[in-house]
Amino acid sequence: MKITRILGAAAGMALALTAAAFAQEPLKVGAYPANPPWEAKTESGSFEGFEVDIVNEIAKRMGTTAEISGMDFKALFVATASRRADAVISSLTITDERLGSQSFTQPYFQGALGIGVRQDSDLTGPEGLKDKTVGTVATSFGEGWLRDNAALGFAGVKSYDSTANMLTDLQNGRIDAAVNDIVGMRYAFTQMPGLKVGAEVVTGEQFAMMMPKGSEKLEQVNGIISEMKTDGTMAALHEKWLGVAPAPNSFTVTPMPVPTAAR
Repeated sequence: MKITRILGAAAGMALALTAAAFAQEPLKVGAYPANPPWEAKTESGSFEGFEVDIVNEIAKRMGTTAEISGMDFKALFVATASRRADAVISSLTITDERLGSQSFTQPYFQGALGIGVRQDSDLTGPEGLKDKTVGTVATSFGEGWLRDNAALGFAGVKSYDSTANMLTDLQNGRIDAAVNDIVGMRYAFTQMPGLKVGAEVVTGEQFAMMMPKGSEKLEQVNGIISEMKTDGTMAALHEKWLGVAPAPNSFTVTPMPVPTAAR
């Protein structure tokens, strides 16, 4: 009987140690490193931004830390599909197509696209893209929007691996316009003279964290996001990074379930 008790206690201790070790494993997060104010890599090599603060708070409430790695935008999708990352952030839009191979948390921001142009442009709406060469980031929501709106009659569409290269080409006249997330674009233009947002395209985009399909961490992470919306944490981060309080009943303050693809 004594031996049985000892073995039982040893087994219990082993399980406790295993659970503790699992809890301390960092949350592996991929991020596009040049996407302020959502996420950006600082000179010291650390990450900062709205979504960086979100994922750090999620990891803290999970009893661990977030280990953030910089990746090209296209590589984010490979990282979750291969399960090399537990989650990725980068103002990612939930779409039915993506939900076919990836999982997403509930959204925490409703985005829109901006059409960036040079200051001397008279473009005021999407119709102004007719006969223009338009830049976009490869695999982004903006690229999909351009594909779906090809009837506008672009002269051509040029895809880029980085936002910085796209906007530099816009600045130097190699493309006539650029389509991307409007918040990030406006932020970039404060540091890039000669560029402006010519038009906003309301799309109803829903920004969320992307995770491996069927991730065992999905429900826990989604629950923490709901907590952050309810206790005011998410609203405080919105005001910190975007300069304004979120609208009442917006995605930033409304708890939601894990999204599923439309049937």
